[in-house]
Amino acid sequence: MTLPVDMPRTFDAVVAEFGDRFSISERVLDPALRIGNGPVRLAARLGGLRTVRGAQTFVESLSPRHAWVLDGDTIRPLPQDTPDLVAKILEGADPQDVPFALGIRLTREPNELIQIEADPDVFRSGTGAADELGSEMAIPGLDAKLFPYQARGVQWMWQTAKRTGGLILADEMGLGKTLQIIALLLMDPPPQTAPALIVCPTSLIANWVREIRRFSPSLSILVHRGAYRAGIYRDLQVASVVITTYDTMVNDIAVLSSLEWSWVICDEAQAVKNPESNRRQALATIPRRCAIPMTGTPVENTLLDLWSLVDLAVPGMLSTRSVFEVEFPDTVEAAQSLARLTDPVILKRRVADVAGDLPERIDVDLPVSLDDDLARQYELVRQTTLEKYPVAGALVATLQLQLFCAHPWLRSRDDAQDHENADVLANDTVPLMTPKMERAIALLREAFINRRKVIIFASFNRIGDMLKKAGHDLPTAWWGAINGSTAQEDRQAIVDEFSTFDGPACLVLNPRAAGAGLNITAATIVIHFTPVWNPALETQASARAHRRGQTEPVTIYRLFYENTVEQVMVERSAWKSELANETLPVAIRDTEDLTRALQMTPNGNPR
Repeated sequence: MTLPVDMPRTFDAVVAEFGDRFSISERVLDPALRIGNGPVRLAARLGGLRTVRGAQTFVESLSPRHAWVLDGDTIRPLPQDTPDLVAKILEGADPQDVPFALGIRLTREPNELIQIEADPDVFRSGTGAADELGSEMAIPGLDAKLFPYQARGVQWMWQTAKRTGGLILADEMGLGKTLQIIALLLMDPPPQTAPALIVCPTSLIANWVREIRRFSPSLSILVHRGAYRAGIYRDLQVASVVITTYDTMVNDIAVLSSLEWSWVICDEAQAVKNPESNRRQALATIPRRCAIPMTGTPVENTLLDLWSLVDLAVPGMLSTRSVFEVEFPDTVEAAQSLARLTDPVILKRRVADVAGDLPERIDVDLPVSLDDDLARQYELVRQTTLEKYPVAGALVATLQLQLFCAHPWLRSRDDAQDHENADVLANDTVPLMTPKMERAIALLREAFINRRKVIIFASFNRIGDMLKKAGHDLPTAWWGAINGSTAQEDRQAIVDEFSTFDGPACLVLNPRAAGAGLNITAATIVIHFTPVWNPALETQASARAHRRGQTEPVTIYRLFYENTVEQVMVERSAWKSELANETLPVAIRDTEDLTRALQMTPNGNPR
């Protein structure tokens, strides 16, 4: 029998009106609250617990406002103040639209007056839920075809964001987190009155600008960085997407927190895992409708890392920091218990999980911007070089610019000879951690945490030493190098040690010395730290890992500084690749490319 919702709410009233039609029990049932998935967010169902032959059953009431239940043909009472108790517990929220953070918190906090439990599907992992979604989707304005796992990821994020108000995108490197976020933004393009805010390391600004322009040209972009950044919040409301750095965000928090953003996207979110840092505290004050920390490493050291990121995504879901640290000490048992709570708001897939969706080789260009100081130094080197060499010696002239882009500490012993063995001269005015070095270390950090093996190609032999020094706090890993000074008879032994090492490893190779002949299929990540003039040399180098015998997809990253000699080198390689089987020699572009390389000037702030 279906009863109308406007039935009397108290037990006495319903008995008085319908007592002649139903059996009446005077035994008061223990009240219980069940939290389940609602139409959009969560829903709370009130009921009573009845035990028959040792088995406890939940008998749902007509609504959370009714202090009785209909159990078959019997009306059974609940404590008469139960509806008021439920209203207080729900903090005034509509029982059919309970905030996700509140619903999860209620299931964790013991209540002596009413039992509160969650339906099993509330804690379904994000990865499991995404797996069941459609593998194709059409998004107006997206100039890209999503891989099936990416389409499922975008759909899951869209649904989850509406339900929870936030999530963590933790796909492994190489799976296209940036593209998935861009596709998500296009599902409902942010208005300029409430744009999306992307906060990222300085080294990633150029990549975000490049990817948005490439895949979603309809989204307008404002880069909030440098001397001419917005001074009042209305100056930010001129684009669909505003991109800034973590340090700029801290400095300009008064402006950035003066409006409500439709999205706050935190790339490389491990940068805000420390809840005591200025970055983390500032970020938490920015009003937003939805927040998405992006990181391939949600937990690096302690469970507090995860609390910090989840609390940014869904504030209050894991209670306060002090409560969390008592409830979840750094133990295996606590981690397993915590995973049950956090899995519903985390999408974490590894390359191996979606290998069937991927091509054998994934090429990722990662443009990096020189910061203002380095851009000025690059320009000084460029001007000095142009004065020193005539156009006929352009190839030699660009060497100094290539050295500077690899790292400003590098100095060639001879402008034309033995540049691969350039010396390292530390300079107090330039830190070891340049934007490109920062990006390489970030890639290594994620790779090592995921126990991956990495090959780094660098044309200058001392780069390996500098990388290892810059990565002094990376997870423990095997390091090795092969360059022109490595004896031929020792090279295979080094590769064998790299391949058989039980754990993460990094092998730094000079493409001229190790770009051919070696089989290094133990590596699934290749990083070209320095571009090369000859595209064939880069292709041969990448083939060390991507070749017969490789059983996993290989991700190949190319790092380069925008608007420098390195951009010309990368574009030269892309041009040759586009020719496919054409037999045109690379040399036909030598004059054009070298001229452009010497004319390139960093602009510091991509727009």
